[in-house]
Amino acid sequence: MKATVNGQERAVVKGTTLAGLLRELGLAPESVAVAVNHAVIPRGTFERHALTDGDAVEIIRAVAGG
Repeated sequence: MKATVNGQERAVVKGTTLAGLLRELGLAPESVAVAVNHAVIPRGTFERHALTDGDAVEIIRAVAGG
């Protein structure tokens, strides 16, 4: 199946969760915010939130600076 992650289409194995996607991308769940189809997903549900074909995922990382 396919999902769009930050504007780029990518193949995703059926049943992949947000936590699994973040692991594949090398991102720590505590350092990002994630929206799927324009809905913010609570961090505590990343392990249970399975992606479906055609989902649009936006991952935002907080960056410190000044």
